[in-house]
Order: sequence, then C-alpha cells, then structure tokens
Amino acid sequence: MPSHIARSNASRSRIRSRHVFAEQKQRMALSIHAIGIKCAEARITLANVAYNMKRLVFFEQ
Repeated sequence: MPSHIARSNASRSRIRSRHVFAEQKQRMALSIHAIGIKCAEARITLANVAYNMKRLVFFEQ
C-alpha cells in the first residue's frame, strides 16, 4: 500500500472508531440520566443490542 494511502487511512480510522458512539448518541437518543450503575449499564446494553440488530439487518440485505 502506498504511503499516502496509509496516512489517509490512519487519519480516517480515528474518526471511524467514534462512529458507534455517535450513532447511539444522536440517532438512538441515548442519554444516561439513571440513578445507579446497574441501571446505566442496562440502558447502554440495550442501546448496544439495538445498534447490533440494526447492523445485522443492514448486512443481511
């Protein structure tokens, strides 16, 4: 791989790594206003499950 493409991919990978959390926060309206760690973990877990199911449907099509 040419060096200019490798540099370009390296700079984009930082942005791509934040994509999942941006998706959950913006499109799924994920905001944690829960009392207690367990309740917050449950909300985050459900958001992750919904995100993964959405991706599965996308890749299955």
